[in-house]
Amino acid sequence: MAFSKNFLWGGATAANQFEGAWDVDGKGMSVDDVMSAGAHKVARQITDGIVDGVYYPNHDGIDFYHHYKEDIALFAKMGFKCFRLSIAWTRIFPNGDDAEPNEAGLAFYDKVFDELHKYGIEPLVTISHYEMPYHLAMAYDGWRDRRLIGFFEKYCETIFKRYKGKVRYWLTFNEINALTPTHDPWLCAGIRFREGEDKWQTFANAAHYQLVASAKAVKMAHEIDPENKVGCMIIYPLSYAATCAPEDYIAAKEAMETTYYFGDVHARGYYTNTCYSLLGKHGATIPFAEGDEEILREGAVDFVSFSYYFSGISSAKPIEETEGNVFAAGKNPYLKQTDWGWTIDPIGLRVSLNNLYDRYQKPVFVVENGMGAVDKVEADGSINDDYRIEYLKAHIEAMKAAVEIDKVDLMGYTPWGCIDLVSAGTGEMKKRYGFIYVDRDDRGNGSLARSEKKSFNWYKKVIATNGEDLENN
Repeated sequence: MAFSKNFLWGGATAANQFEGAWDVDGKGMSVDDVMSAGAHKVARQITDGIVDGVYYPNHDGIDFYHHYKEDIALFAKMGFKCFRLSIAWTRIFPNGDDAEPNEAGLAFYDKVFDELHKYGIEPLVTISHYEMPYHLAMAYDGWRDRRLIGFFEKYCETIFKRYKGKVRYWLTFNEINALTPTHDPWLCAGIRFREGEDKWQTFANAAHYQLVASAKAVKMAHEIDPENKVGCMIIYPLSYAATCAPEDYIAAKEAMETTYYFGDVHARGYYTNTCYSLLGKHGATIPFAEGDEEILREGAVDFVSFSYYFSGISSAKPIEETEGNVFAAGKNPYLKQTDWGWTIDPIGLRVSLNNLYDRYQKPVFVVENGMGAVDKVEADGSINDDYRIEYLKAHIEAMKAAVEIDKVDLMGYTPWGCIDLVSAGTGEMKKRYGFIYVDRDDRGNGSLARSEKKSFNWYKKVIATNGEDLENN
């Protein structure tokens, strides 16, 4: 069979998109808590604090905080081997620089991990997933300030010790390459650029501090529990050359530079020629402090995880762009798109797996993949999401080819939004990914009742056969 007997089938979520209970039991405010709702293809907006009368979709999410037992039982019914979730930093340290952790927050995740283990589901935990403390963004200018390394270190030590034996798989920063100036430095690093600011130097500083913090976390995790495995997490926005013109090949190479910037340091433990080339083009330098290079070497990750949703094309000449997950992409005339303008490219997942495994020679893990779509609830309550099954089937076939034919070492697969949740980009609920439907609309109305879509039983069969039976029947 293509996949190992220990292959980690499951699903992926994030605290700030589904947990809700944003100010309950001592939780502090995060950078995501001040993001108001957008609309179809319209990004959410950052407000200065909480503004009366403004709708913040993640404040309630789908209320996993109070439904975790019900939801985990549904994951178990599907046969999950693994569940990717994030710890909300502000549940543990409400302001980020607190002297002591919040016991109520720690106790909540104890209950979640215990519930997962009751069903034999392995937690895969993202330490920081677009929800750093708002206080750190306001009082310290976010990851512009090197002092955040120490705050992150304290947070990591707290959760590594508390959940020793309960969590073995960790990711440090979610989609860390979204920190790039043209993408989403607010959610990644609590940074809003000021007029006249040297954005690329700020990027170089913040990226370095996060990479050092990640390396310290990896080393600490291994010291606290040698069973721990720690990975990085990057968006992989695969880019093809638009034509066979050599200039387009160079354009495609350059389109991937910010991705490899982070992947190289995470996986290799040092800044590569690709990193220095990128910074050189923008006149930026790395703010090394004594000992940083040794920290990076000692804190290389155990595996490389990534999100894959779409591919794009690059050209030395102006081309039409389409929407994407944080990263826009050149429109490929050979491929279809989702309703949100994301290119559907299963073969691109095989290419991406090969690119990452060839480059780093470390196990790889697809921790996000999926198609956002509008789901229709029929009169009898059924949801016939054959389009989702078709999408996931094609991507699993691509993974099988990467493993069987290309001999890629693939750890697992956790499709995004295994239960419907709030869109990170727009705050919508109608952009649904899940196998489980949640009765919630774009303005927070609905009963929050959970129901199984057609894809629920399809994915259950996929897991039960370890990816051998992919038919929609």
